[in-house]
Amino acid sequence: MKLYKLILISNERGNLLFGYVIPCKEELKVKEYNLFKAVYCALCKTLGKKSNQLTRFGLSYDFTFLALLLTALDKEEPEIVRESCIANPLKKKPVLKMNKHLEYAAELSIIFVYLNLLDNWQDERSLKALITMPVYYFPLRNKRGKHSEKYQTFKTSLERLTFLERSKNDLLDKSADIFAEIMSVIFTPDYIKGTKEERILSHLGYNLGRWIYILDAYSDLEEDLKNGNYNPLLLQYKYQESEELANFVERIKEPVEFTLTFTLSNLANSYQLLEIKRFRNILDNIIYEGLNQVMMNKLKNGGREHEKSLRSIGNKRRGK
Repeated sequence: MKLYKLILISNERGNLLFGYVIPCKEELKVKEYNLFKAVYCALCKTLGKKSNQLTRFGLSYDFTFLALLLTALDKEEPEIVRESCIANPLKKKPVLKMNKHLEYAAELSIIFVYLNLLDNWQDERSLKALITMPVYYFPLRNKRGKHSEKYQTFKTSLERLTFLERSKNDLLDKSADIFAEIMSVIFTPDYIKGTKEERILSHLGYNLGRWIYILDAYSDLEEDLKNGNYNPLLLQYKYQESEELANFVERIKEPVEFTLTFTLSNLANSYQLLEIKRFRNILDNIIYEGLNQVMMNKLKNGGREHEKSLRSIGNKRRGK
């Protein structure tokens, strides 16, 4: 199973996105959804300004959520400006002015995508990954010293996951824990070290990572079985060739839903401890409605109808 199974989907401009972590749009007011898009567009612009324009194709909802949450905790009031972009140069729209949280989310996103591409090349000799790597390598080279500890953590985690997958680890929690630890590190920037927020965000990130990994494994049961890819759910719940996949999915649905719901509850408990200074309605929507909506769609329909949403650098980790 890939380290972080980002969901590759197309947005309105045809770019690739990643993300299970999205708001429930129907429950947001128009001005709130526009504010969410202002953060999303700001992260896109930050990627372009801090690295190169091509890295914007790695824009993700998940790192947008990270930037949104960190900005919501800042004592300093953020500024919203109106700007155009290369996708629509004739129309200006609200964009969050660049801040340290957007820069952090952009830099971590570049590290994450690059390591996934590197892993794809090393394990599968993927020409797509090899061709795309320079887009992220050169920005990464300039910033790696700034996040050297996190970079090494992610790299080591990839190696640990590779070992578990090659050894056919049949304990879902063991594999999910590694990705959970990665998300825990991502959600704790160095500039909040030693604070109460660091501990809370670490726990929130951990549970978000665990939730993503398990939900993604469930979503890809059919595809992984068809392609002979590693999937810890198939191993832990002893799938047999004589068993219809539909029967297997139904058999494991209840324990998987229980685990996912319990993990979301832990995530929400962490969130409630944070002192949110702004964006409350948007964040509440994502935590209490958006994540649950994505989860129920996946559990009910295999998730293929909800393709506007994070899925992987974890892809390859299941052999894709």
